[in-house]
Amino acid sequence: MMLSRRHILAAAGGGLAAPLVSRDAAAQATRWQMATPYPDGNFQTRNVKAFVDDIQAAAGGRLTVQLHTGASLLPMPQIKRGVQTGQVQMGEILLAAYSNEDVFFDADSIPQLVTNYAEAKKLADLQRPYVEQRLARQGMSLLYMVPWPPAGLYAQQPITTLEGLRGLRFRTFSPATNRFAAIVGAQPTLVQQAELAQAFATGVVQAQITSAATGVDTAAWDYARVFTPLGFSMTKNAVMVSRRAMEALPGNLQQEIRSLAAKAEQRGYEMSAETWRNTEATLGQRGMQVIPPTEEFLAGLRRVSAQMTEEWVGRAGEDGKKLIEAYRA
Repeated sequence: MMLSRRHILAAAGGGLAAPLVSRDAAAQATRWQMATPYPDGNFQTRNVKAFVDDIQAAAGGRLTVQLHTGASLLPMPQIKRGVQTGQVQMGEILLAAYSNEDVFFDADSIPQLVTNYAEAKKLADLQRPYVEQRLARQGMSLLYMVPWPPAGLYAQQPITTLEGLRGLRFRTFSPATNRFAAIVGAQPTLVQQAELAQAFATGVVQAQITSAATGVDTAAWDYARVFTPLGFSMTKNAVMVSRRAMEALPGNLQQEIRSLAAKAEQRGYEMSAETWRNTEATLGQRGMQVIPPTEEFLAGLRRVSAQMTEEWVGRAGEDGKKLIEAYRA
């Protein structure tokens, strides 16, 4: 079939125009997915949302980030692997939940090693290079870390000594909480946050140690009667990014994201402290007994802390010894 000159030019024009449109679209269409296991109202999630909004504002249309909250895309145990394999470009995890992979992920889980925000920041800053090195080996970069409020004990009745935990089905969420349960003679039971209410309601667990923030998120007053603020530990969430995804962005945008991550970390500490004050009050307002720990309980915790610190250094080796010595200096 003969084609007219007009048809040939039109076809040629279409062929030339397509790559230009495609390149332009690609430049505008960088899209990331981010997964977090925590619900929308949680302060960690609210901080992540602000971080994502800041990134998109700084990107000026070059990058969009779709945030999936409440384990709706990936459950906690799969998020780190999701970032590592490129299934998602960013993710938020409880660092201690992954300490089976590396002992440095749960230094903050040792009971009473960290009891306030100044101590939490000191340990986090010392821990950061070790965490960064380990994530870098897996193709990821650490963006920021934010501690949870100090953890306390949830139970159905007041528990005044560590011996009161013996035999109870005790909710764990990390190797450190599992080890603590074993030391005090409780029955360790792994339960993710999203399953807490059902686990207590069905008797799968009878006690747990976690923050007041998690208690409010899971409506703890529906399944536990007593909260004892122990200052047990202040574990951290870590927000990480795929290095490949990050390095594909323009250099100035990469720098801006890291600057915004530092801002998110500072904001996260402030939100955590505010959440600590508000959520402990909320537990009491919703009918839970908030009972200070006895000196006997705290003395028992200090003994467990000394044992678990020694065990942690034994697993972590020379670097672990350096970290603890620097922290205590």
